[in-house]
Amino acid sequence: MQITLKLYATLTDFLPAAARRENLVALEVDEAATIATVIAPLRIPARLVHLVLVNGLYVPPAERGARRFRDGDVVAIWPPIAGG
Repeated sequence: MQITLKLYATLTDFLPAAARRENLVALEVDEAATIATVIAPLRIPARLVHLVLVNGLYVPPAERGARRFRDGDVVAIWPPIAGG
């Protein structure tokens, strides 16, 4: 099945160079894939995976290792962001 992975802010540096301009990449994943298994090959440090949404719905950290996908899902990930 195919999903779309979007990485925001400083996380775009973990995408393949060709995908950084649009901050997304289409991925072919098997039905056993989880959020954790999809981002593992990108080597994103866990401390930088702060906010995770699947199709616009928040996925708590405790569910990221078990949350399965459906064809066409869009996964969006943001790092911690500070500001004033």
